[in-house]
Amino acid sequence: MDEKKVMNRWWVVVGGILIQLCLGAIYAWSAFTKKLTMEPYGFSASRTQWCFSVGLAAFAVIMALIAGKWQKKAGPRIVALTGGIVLGAGYLLAGFSGNNFWGMLIGIGVLGGAGIGLGYVCPIAALAKWFPDKKGLIMGLAVAGFGFGALIWVKLTQGFQFGPIDLTPGWTGLFGAGWTVSEVFKLYGVLFALLVGIGSIFMVNPPEGWLPKGWTPPATGAGSEGRVDFTPGEMAKTYQFWVLFFNFTVGAMAGLMVIGIIKLFGMDALSKAGIEESKAGIITGTAMGLFYALFNGFGRIVWGMLSDKLGRRNSIALMNLIQGVMMAGFFFLGRSEIGLYVGATLIGFNFGGNFALFPAATADLFGNKNVGINYPWVFMAYGVGGLFGPMLGGFMGNAQAWWWAFTPAGIACIIAAAVAMTLKPPTKT
Repeated sequence: MDEKKVMNRWWVVVGGILIQLCLGAIYAWSAFTKKLTMEPYGFSASRTQWCFSVGLAAFAVIMALIAGKWQKKAGPRIVALTGGIVLGAGYLLAGFSGNNFWGMLIGIGVLGGAGIGLGYVCPIAALAKWFPDKKGLIMGLAVAGFGFGALIWVKLTQGFQFGPIDLTPGWTGLFGAGWTVSEVFKLYGVLFALLVGIGSIFMVNPPEGWLPKGWTPPATGAGSEGRVDFTPGEMAKTYQFWVLFFNFTVGAMAGLMVIGIIKLFGMDALSKAGIEESKAGIITGTAMGLFYALFNGFGRIVWGMLSDKLGRRNSIALMNLIQGVMMAGFFFLGRSEIGLYVGATLIGFNFGGNFALFPAATADLFGNKNVGINYPWVFMAYGVGGLFGPMLGGFMGNAQAWWWAFTPAGIACIIAAAVAMTLKPPTKT
């Protein structure tokens, strides 16, 4: 095969990161929750979480039922492009719906989540084929944009102030400039459709039989991760699939709960600690917009790299163990500025690791070739966690019982870590 006729595989990484930066907008939802509880919107805390939870569920369901099979048949480019258009249309609908809850739920939740579901799997499926030699690292890089995207979209609304460091002095973001939530949604809708469209140009699969230059795949047997291909039906009959599913559900539940309520919980906890509301708002915005979002992105890269050395099983178990301890302690950490930053940093870092470890583990256990149709079914766990986590946080927030949100999630993560240690390669009969 003539190597000169094959696209440089790093361009696929660039396109994937650009797409993921936009899809990560769902993690910027906390930037809007406080304003949506105020006039002219007047939503309850639990209603703001409904938009978030429905978006997460639509994300997972559409990826599993439509995107995986479609991208395998039509290629990743057209599916990614369609996802960007649907995502942009959803935000535009929400923007033009004003203070109508149902318009926002359909726009951000149903259409926005569906657009993300269509686009998300495309870089993962393509890159598993382009980089069989370094799956952990590349999966981490590919999905790092999802975490870093939240940082960009949050800070555009608030200004790029990080604690005492202000990168945009005199500019306090789109909200500070007088933009309404609806106007921001309209702007984001246009940007998402445009940027995902550009990234989709690079979403192509390598030629059949292509291998990285100088790399020889391991022989079938021990150490041959990704060489034995399972169909989704065959995968679902293995206990390994359900171990991954349970671990991902618990990891998603914990991380998404914190994303959804960190603003509300932080404001409440800091106010009770005697910190004035304006300062508490800056602190919670920094906790989510800088520490959680930034380390969510770093966590994807670092955990991906570590898993290439430690193995997927050990990395998943260690990640969930640390997350469990942090979730159990977050109720107490969140009462101070430093504690809120530390908690957001470590929870975001561990949460980000899920998105590097689980696609790589799916490819290792069930085959590189079919990861595009298999991983969406593993990713359904994210939708399950996305329903339970934010809603649990919203209900406990309404009841002012934050401890009963964080502690059960922490215990579940520790249990998941123990279960993860039972993983071993499946045998195909």
